[in-house]
Amino acid sequence: MVGDGFIINHSTNSSNKLESPKKTKKKKKRGGTKKKMTTEQTLAFKSVSEWVFLEQASSLPSTAASCVVDDFGVQKSLGRGGDKVVFELHSHSKCSDGFLSPSKLVERAHGNGVKVLALTDHDTMSGIPEALEAARRFRIKIIPGVEISTKFYPRGDSEPEEPVHILAYYSSCGPTSFEDLEKFLSNIRDGRYLRAKTMVSKLNMLKLPVKWEHVSRIAGKGVAPGRLHVARALVEAGYVENLKQAFSRYLFDGGPAYSTGSEPLAEEAIQMICDTGGVAVLAHPWSLKNPVTIIRRLKEAGLHGIEVYRSDGKLAVYSDLADTYDLLKLGGSDYHGRGGHGESELGSVNLPVLVLRDFLKVARPIWCRSIRHILENYAEEPSDFNLAKITRFGKGVSPLSCGKDLIDRCLSSWLTNEERQNAVFEAVRLKLSHVSINQGGIQVPIESK
Repeated sequence: MVGDGFIINHSTNSSNKLESPKKTKKKKKRGGTKKKMTTEQTLAFKSVSEWVFLEQASSLPSTAASCVVDDFGVQKSLGRGGDKVVFELHSHSKCSDGFLSPSKLVERAHGNGVKVLALTDHDTMSGIPEALEAARRFRIKIIPGVEISTKFYPRGDSEPEEPVHILAYYSSCGPTSFEDLEKFLSNIRDGRYLRAKTMVSKLNMLKLPVKWEHVSRIAGKGVAPGRLHVARALVEAGYVENLKQAFSRYLFDGGPAYSTGSEPLAEEAIQMICDTGGVAVLAHPWSLKNPVTIIRRLKEAGLHGIEVYRSDGKLAVYSDLADTYDLLKLGGSDYHGRGGHGESELGSVNLPVLVLRDFLKVARPIWCRSIRHILENYAEEPSDFNLAKITRFGKGVSPLSCGKDLIDRCLSSWLTNEERQNAVFEAVRLKLSHVSINQGGIQVPIESK
């Protein structure tokens, strides 16, 4: 399974032990099915909007009052100039197996009305800095993310092992220990190279002389090849008509040219995400053969949520599972930019405003602790290494930033004034007031205010 777009097995697996998912039906009456927000939805919309538009928060109060919702509870603005709060929580760029560069992905998201974009490339965060740079031009909030390839091993012999993908969502400063996460991801990427080479060898034995150089060229310099790159090589060489055929004939899980890499245990990935200040979400659970077993075990390991929403609506069976195990209900387009009719477009997944509120309610305290941890480390040891942790993903912050910019410019698009001015961050400010930054050979003191 590569993504949850319509192009590849978008329906529940035939061997899945769950009932078939039910699509949310849209009524097609004249004038639509818009209705006034409930009090709970209005409060949720205000809370979500305040976080999304932190830098323009002063213009928000009248926004929520002028909004309506559709069947999904998704907020929509009335009149000109109003903002829709569209979250896209699952997307890929050329840094893994997408077709667009991170900047082009952000530009497309902006054109589709996306306000919050999570870039979740497979096993790498290398595209985040470019995405952040582009996002400044379009005033989009970027959630630094990654989709981690893992394996799930059942207890006993009654069920087979399965590939499982875990989405991780981080704060504006990224993981608290980027080095630990990067080493973890690097091991997976190394395995992806070996896996892709094995797939090519298997295809060659099937009398399909795909060349490794062709696959490597498609993946691009520095990108660990995945199944999609091998599939594209098959298409370009004329051995199959399209990507869907490449997967259905050769590259599907357990297929004649399928191969595994050096993926860690799913539980290990979730532990790594939690230890580095991230939110862990199970990607496209409808691709799993034994979702109930997997979700139960991953919840025990610290899983925060599962994908439930797709472009075609909410999958009731997975929504019920989320309720059973007290997990967040999320979703995204899993956009790769491969084109053609079948792929879900960026921003096409309608996430209810109450779902967005619940996501932020869980995520923001985690991110706040993560940011505080990174700032405190720098205050305790003001080295260039620790400064880089702040500026690596900090929106609009350069290593030469000083004064209160070190905190405020880094956090103004992420934490509210109340969050930044609480006792914990005031203590960090006090510590930083005794720290100096080397600026052009001159030690410049950081002033708290």
